[in-house]
Amino acid sequence: MMAQFMAAVEGTIVGAAMPTIAGALGGFDLFPWVFSAYMLAQAAATPIYGKLADIHGRRRVFSLGTILFLVGSLACGLAWGMLPLVFFRAIQGLGAGAVQPVAYTIMADIYDPADRARMQGWLSAVWASSAIFGPLLGAALVQHVHWSSVFWINVPVGIAAISILRLHLRESVAARAHRIDWAGAALLMLSVCSLMLALIQGRTLPGPMVAGLVVFGLLAAAVLAWHELRTPEPILPFVLWRHRVLAVGNAATLVIGMFIMINIVFVPTFIQGGMGRSITIAGIAIGLSSIGWTSAAILSGRLMLRTSYRFTALVGGGTAIVAVLALTQLRIDSWVGWAIVGNFVVGAAMGFANTTFSISVQTAVDWNLRGAVTAANMFMRTMGQALGAGVFGAVLTGWVAAVGPNAADEVNQLLEPGGRARMGSAEIARLAEAIGGGMHDIYRLALLLACCVLALAWAIPARLSPIRAAGPAVPAEAD
Repeated sequence: MMAQFMAAVEGTIVGAAMPTIAGALGGFDLFPWVFSAYMLAQAAATPIYGKLADIHGRRRVFSLGTILFLVGSLACGLAWGMLPLVFFRAIQGLGAGAVQPVAYTIMADIYDPADRARMQGWLSAVWASSAIFGPLLGAALVQHVHWSSVFWINVPVGIAAISILRLHLRESVAARAHRIDWAGAALLMLSVCSLMLALIQGRTLPGPMVAGLVVFGLLAAAVLAWHELRTPEPILPFVLWRHRVLAVGNAATLVIGMFIMINIVFVPTFIQGGMGRSITIAGIAIGLSSIGWTSAAILSGRLMLRTSYRFTALVGGGTAIVAVLALTQLRIDSWVGWAIVGNFVVGAAMGFANTTFSISVQTAVDWNLRGAVTAANMFMRTMGQALGAGVFGAVLTGWVAAVGPNAADEVNQLLEPGGRARMGSAEIARLAEAIGGGMHDIYRLALLLACCVLALAWAIPARLSPIRAAGPAVPAEAD
């Protein structure tokens, strides 16, 4: 639960404070990379930690990752510019690859399939508390202390979590030979980073360089696929995708990961920069989204026990479509409560869907594969978050760039506390319209994602639930 608190606070506090941080450090054009660097590093590290947790045990691997996460958090608070912040966020992400996946794996080890669904309520309560207090605390720290303190708030929590697990978690790990797929991790990072760089910075780079990045990224992806099919212990075990439950669950988690970034990153920017509201209002929007997620996660744990994975996921997908359809009509002069309530409903929709797909994947395997499968599922969500930050960030920065050559610097001032008051009304209106137009396009893309979630919910085998399993989930050679 403490690990979940760190992960939740990381999203709610930093997401709410990020517009202010961008205004203080400058470099709005690098805004998406603050999130993408974190997510990409986390994505590359997560499968490795999952494999190590199956080999060396959960406690040791959790402690290692959490220490690295805390070191990155401390460094982020000391950043003197946007580029150093991006670098330190990558270090933080390398540690985060262990925190949430291993915590979920520990929960799956302790409880049987039926209780796992019920225990989602306890884990979700952590998200609720951080959702309520995190953004408000973050806003207070930014306004009355300093923005760096938002990165340091989880340090004592992380230290306490490590101490408690090392003292009280008992596990028996059988020694066995192993090989870590470092080459696969490197190829994964090269491929994704090249493609993300072309996507996010494409409009500022020469055309031949963008084309070269795309070609290099695709080539690295092809080599990765070739390598993973031949290595004894791949970082991305493609054999796990042969089972329908795992394939559908991981694909849906990728889409949900993209969806998450709208609520925790771009809605605060829209509320502050487009609608001209305070960081406190932006924090409330993030908080209510997390509360919606939490409430739905608690309900979904009970609903899937009484019905099925498919029905519960369909509730989430259908709710998301209705909510996003309403949000596509949002404008910069709309009532701010519309954005806040919409954020709450979208969070609830994702709570239903994400919990269902996560439980279905974990329930499908035994202990010796649970760490790897949980890490693979978390990897897909992290990759979705990185893609979401990149794609939606490219949309938003593209709209801002169309305003003029110095628009990014002007947005830095727009988002900085007190900076907006020094700008003229015409300048503010011009930038706000650009942010509003970008957000409108982002919600249109979100509608496509919601339809994908609904389609993947239909693809779950009928009648499966935590108490009605489908049998062995993976072929014997995956062990």
